[in-house]
Amino acid sequence: MKKVLVFLSMLLVVVSMAAKVELVVWTHEDPNRTPLEEGYIKEFEKMYPNVEIKRVTYPSDKIKEVLLTAFAARKGPDIFNIEIQDEYPYIVNGRVAPVDLSVLGLKNYNDLKNLYLEGSLDAVTYEGKIYGLPLELTNWCIFINKKYFREVGLDPEKDYPKTWEDMVRVSEKLVIRDGQIIKRRGFDFRYPYYLTFFVPMVEQLGGALFSADGKTAIINDNAWLKVLDFMKQWGPNGKNLGSPTYTAARKEFNKDNNTVAMCLSGLYQIDRIKAENPAFYNSKEWMVVPFPVFQNAVKDVRCNFYGHYYMVNAESSKEKQEWAWRFINFMLSHPQEYLTKVGLIQPRKDLIESDVFKNYPYANVFLEDMKKAHIVPLHPQGPQIEQLIREAVESVMLTKTTSQDALKTLKKKANDLLKEEQ
Repeated sequence: MKKVLVFLSMLLVVVSMAAKVELVVWTHEDPNRTPLEEGYIKEFEKMYPNVEIKRVTYPSDKIKEVLLTAFAARKGPDIFNIEIQDEYPYIVNGRVAPVDLSVLGLKNYNDLKNLYLEGSLDAVTYEGKIYGLPLELTNWCIFINKKYFREVGLDPEKDYPKTWEDMVRVSEKLVIRDGQIIKRRGFDFRYPYYLTFFVPMVEQLGGALFSADGKTAIINDNAWLKVLDFMKQWGPNGKNLGSPTYTAARKEFNKDNNTVAMCLSGLYQIDRIKAENPAFYNSKEWMVVPFPVFQNAVKDVRCNFYGHYYMVNAESSKEKQEWAWRFINFMLSHPQEYLTKVGLIQPRKDLIESDVFKNYPYANVFLEDMKKAHIVPLHPQGPQIEQLIREAVESVMLTKTTSQDALKTLKKKANDLLKEEQ
């Protein structure tokens, strides 16, 4: 009898081990989000002892490359998130699984859409199915260090830049140089995220990245030339107000070390200020204002918003896919914690309508700008097109390339890419 009991115990262990489900999650680094999600993992594993979750983080610029390599080798993680413009090709190419509605306790996609702000799931909707759930929708506004404004005789509440022309004038007052080396930038852009900030500037002047039918790229040469000229004047060969060669302005801003007075960033920046520099956060010497618009703009378009959507590998087993969606749904059922602890906006109706959101610092500024914005352009060749825009902008900023020559090269290469898709 004893031998039988020992045998049965061993058998139960084997069965238990065989039933163990291991999920691998890849996501971008975020020091504030990591403890939150690691806590969710522990809670989930306690609820479901047969599930083990391994969360792996990569720098934002590195994860795209690592993920692409992994999927090419058919060794992608079970769950991942990157920016939607980079995720979109995975949807189109059938590399991710649609949301498992049964796991979420929903009957149809309309039930799912009703949980979110209108249009929030459009970016991950393809051929009638939804392929991801949003960790965040993020747009960028202007963060201002108020004391540097006052230092040069500006009132930050009244003199903050409303237009891009204002941005030049204000930055010229704020900038500090040692010869040609900038010691303090008034403002600088979010290089190299050109689909996010540069394309809306073009749209303000009547241009577009794609034609209405999506078959032609770089619409309205005059608008593109004006913004390329603006960037050329901004750079070291023009007014020398900023450059892609300097440390990212948003990273310097939190330090409050007299190296940058304004930066372009999302609501999450607030929690990063609080975590990285509590003294600066508590000083209230910072504020947030809307994304500027050109004086002669023909469209009031604000900074594009992008999203990080959690997605599931279509090549994971059906069992893993089911558990993956169950875990994703569990994590994302805490939208108020993601807001208050990380500064991320999940576009859920219950969050936006809550007092927590309404009382969050500057949440209204971001929300009002988002109403005048749209999601970053989504295209299977989106990442390559963004790289082409980067080459064009940085060539006029850092070399003697003319805006006309840069535009000519950009237009040809971008349209050649579109022809490959047709």
